[in-house]
Amino acid sequence: MAADSIPVALAAPVAPSLSARPTALDPEKPIAAAPLDATRGKQGGGKPWALPPAGLAVFYGRPETPRLFHYFLPRLLAEGKQVLCLDGANRFDPLLIARLARQRGMAAAEFNRRIRVARAFTCFQLTELLVRVPRFVETFAADALIVTALPDLYFDEDVRERDAAVAFRHALDALRALAPLPLGVAVFTDATSFQGPRRAMFTDLTAQATELWQFALDEENGKLRLIGEESGKRLQMTGCR
Repeated sequence: MAADSIPVALAAPVAPSLSARPTALDPEKPIAAAPLDATRGKQGGGKPWALPPAGLAVFYGRPETPRLFHYFLPRLLAEGKQVLCLDGANRFDPLLIARLARQRGMAAAEFNRRIRVARAFTCFQLTELLVRVPRFVETFAADALIVTALPDLYFDEDVRERDAAVAFRHALDALRALAPLPLGVAVFTDATSFQGPRRAMFTDLTAQATELWQFALDEENGKLRLIGEESGKRLQMTGCR
């Protein structure tokens, strides 16, 4: 993708680089369409596939959730918004971005110009990226921040429980520090597929969220819908078009 790298100096030594690497786009290569269709809104209204302009929204409920953020990008990018993506799930797909751009009648390069991606391969890297977001937005004025695999990366059994817990607390602190910024934050996680004591991290994350959205499969038509909860009020959104 035609995006500048985001250099990140890591405190923890790791093999892979965290810099966002340019990825070649092939708009002609076929991409399997995801069987997804949902409308997000409040009390039956709202716009389809729209992220909140402020606050922290957490999306969960399906194994494919970390990949579903792609379908929220077209509206943002078509409106001229800029997006910073911290991809802990390694799900960013430039070919899918090209397809979504083509469906909007836009060049993939135009979409790519408004996206910056940094990948994290460990929980320590993801924490470090979150801490550095205020610095990133000084040079790339993002309107939205998308984070995948939070807290999924912190479930890694190769990382000692205490170390993972400390890194996760720092990640939550970093998210709280973003509240004054004019930045909507959306986390896409598959945490509920995991079992074990570290799954409590998901509860801690949702306690900090201003919006909570669950992807649920509609058994009648096989499409996804969103079920939302905000300030203790349950909101059910059906997305079958």
